[in-house]
Amino acid sequence: MTSLTAAPALSELGQTTLRKVRRRLMPLIVLLYFVAYLDRNNVGFAKLGMQGDIGLTEAAYGLGAGIFFLGYALLEIPSNGGMYRYGARKWIARILISWGIFATAMFLVNGETTFYIIRFLLGAAEAGFFPAILFYLTLWFPAAQRVTVLGIFILAQPVSNALGAPVSGMLLGLEGVAGLHGWQWLYIIEGIPAIVLGVITPFVMTDRPEHAKWLKPEERDWLATTMSKELAEKQKSGNHNFLAGLKDPRTLAYSALYFGLVCGIYGLGLWMPTIVKALGKFDTVQVGFIVFIPYAIAAVFVYFWSKRSDRTGNRVWHASASMVLAAVGLLGAGYLLPVNAVLAMVFLTLAAMGIYSAIAPFLAMPSAALTGAAAAAGLAMVNSLGNLGGFVAPYIVGILKDATGNSQSGLTFLAACLAITAVATYLYARKRPEGVSAPRATAPAADSH
Repeated sequence: MTSLTAAPALSELGQTTLRKVRRRLMPLIVLLYFVAYLDRNNVGFAKLGMQGDIGLTEAAYGLGAGIFFLGYALLEIPSNGGMYRYGARKWIARILISWGIFATAMFLVNGETTFYIIRFLLGAAEAGFFPAILFYLTLWFPAAQRVTVLGIFILAQPVSNALGAPVSGMLLGLEGVAGLHGWQWLYIIEGIPAIVLGVITPFVMTDRPEHAKWLKPEERDWLATTMSKELAEKQKSGNHNFLAGLKDPRTLAYSALYFGLVCGIYGLGLWMPTIVKALGKFDTVQVGFIVFIPYAIAAVFVYFWSKRSDRTGNRVWHASASMVLAAVGLLGAGYLLPVNAVLAMVFLTLAAMGIYSAIAPFLAMPSAALTGAAAAAGLAMVNSLGNLGGFVAPYIVGILKDATGNSQSGLTFLAACLAITAVATYLYARKRPEGVSAPRATAPAADSH
């Protein structure tokens, strides 16, 4: 087992500084990811109206929903290279504006071909956003405090689904307004915020701690020094240039593991409205409010679980246990779906809790293992190859649903992906320093708040 010593407690200056950084950076980052996830997953609700209007089969929907991730994966690494060169502020703004344009353009879909093309272009436009944010957080937060911050960031996923579900359901009710279908209004209204935020971001985001004029000089010096020391310590272990991050065996291992986790994330997210609609005779607004329930409960659990992971330092156990919970939830939902709608919703909620609470402790591991330009490249590759699961899972679920006429086979497939990934993640990282790091020491009474 890896030998561990307690991580040093933060001084009062350190606590005050990081609190200011969280309050300054995290609201914007969470808002940006909220919009990203809304634009990425609103196709699940649009399907309820769009499928009949343009004649999509279940398999065609699954392919189109997943093809987003092919464009995303192809441009992920080049995009993160651009971010490292030009700075997060300008590059994230560029990503926001381009994906906002294509998210809005989804209202032009009129058949399978245009559905596939615009979904692919949307994925290509959004490429680099998620790893850019992950890398950005490594510049501002020490590794010992990073899982909690990642947890706050990841909260945007279930919160986006929770709040976006009833909104999307209501937007589908705009059927016929100005001669457009409800699903077309959904794409237009939910795509525009990304463009607006892209214009605003360069003015409110700061690239690095040393540029943070909103911190006091002593706070800025403490943070810049702390992050420089952590970077220098990691760089002693070997080569950390951009190409080294792509060739690092840890990058390949975490990419393969993330693939399995992503299968569960998007397999559930892109099919959740369809699964809920199968529970009873609900209109689109009712489906939206029902979908809200599992995601809202998951959001609360994500924060608690991330804080616990940070406190104990045992990232691998928290990630693996969450994936097992998600697998149990998906299996239970699948086989209770035709038997008892209430119990099926309980298990869908457990699945959402497990899937979303696994993300922060999992991604904290490659974030802690890599550093510098290697981190920019490695995190991009983990996200790029891992997100191919977002292509594979919806497509296979669609094929299985077409073939069997029910959701059980698809949910069983997703549960198997998560269970296998949970075991593999634990076996790989249980003795690695990024998987089981030192628990955070309790700050001395004089320094604590």
